[in-house]
Amino acid sequence: MGMFSPLTMKSTLRNIVSILMALVVLLSTLSFTVEKHFCGGLLMDLAVFSEAKSCVMGIHDHYNMATSMKKDHCCSNEKILVEGQDELKNSFLSLDFKQQVFLGAFANSYVSLFNYIPRQVPAYTFYSPPLLIHSIYLRDQVFLI
Repeated sequence: MGMFSPLTMKSTLRNIVSILMALVVLLSTLSFTVEKHFCGGLLMDLAVFSEAKSCVMGIHDHYNMATSMKKDHCCSNEKILVEGQDELKNSFLSLDFKQQVFLGAFANSYVSLFNYIPRQVPAYTFYSPPLLIHSIYLRDQVFLI
């Protein structure tokens, strides 16, 4: 049939859609933290999935002594928590029994509607039987009474 037969394209499309749906579920349930470390109002470090590194004391040398002697330090940390979806609901269970039966029958008939099965020709179609030399019923002496 070739590389682009309907059966190959259908299975390839089904695989791509399955992978995309799995990625959507994975990314919707993923949660992570983004941590930022500011020093003197400037962003010094940004970390995803881990803690941001604190600035080294040598960085504070360019500030004057009055700034470093204050009670509040010039450094601050900021955490942003991105929460994913906690629970996934199976909406199939919310249907009553009749709706579930209908959905199952519809899905089965829909899949079989587009199911491509190549027609196979039996091997005996083009075979002609050998010619009879003797009548079998006479040779075996089997008669209808």
